Amino acid sequence: MGDFWIIVNNVAKEPNVFVMFPEEVKSLAQRGEKNGKVSYWLQPTAYDALQFREAWHRIGRGDEQMSDVGRVSKA
Repeated sequence: MGDFWIIVNNVAKEPNVFVMFPEEVKSLAQRGEKNGKVSYWLQPTAYDALQFREAWHRIGRGDEQMSDVGRVSKA
């Protein structure tokens, strides 16, 4: 699932960016089943939260390492 999920909406007019960890995506995802097929998605109300909005600090600068709990620590 990657190290981060970057969600961008309203691209044409005024883009909004949301930075999430895969564990957050998994816990907030909606599950649906139709005709025997399972699908998952995120509702905008799940990711459009202050802790995710423009949260580039969650990724860091590239010279830092991710710890096991998803926090950035100095290398």
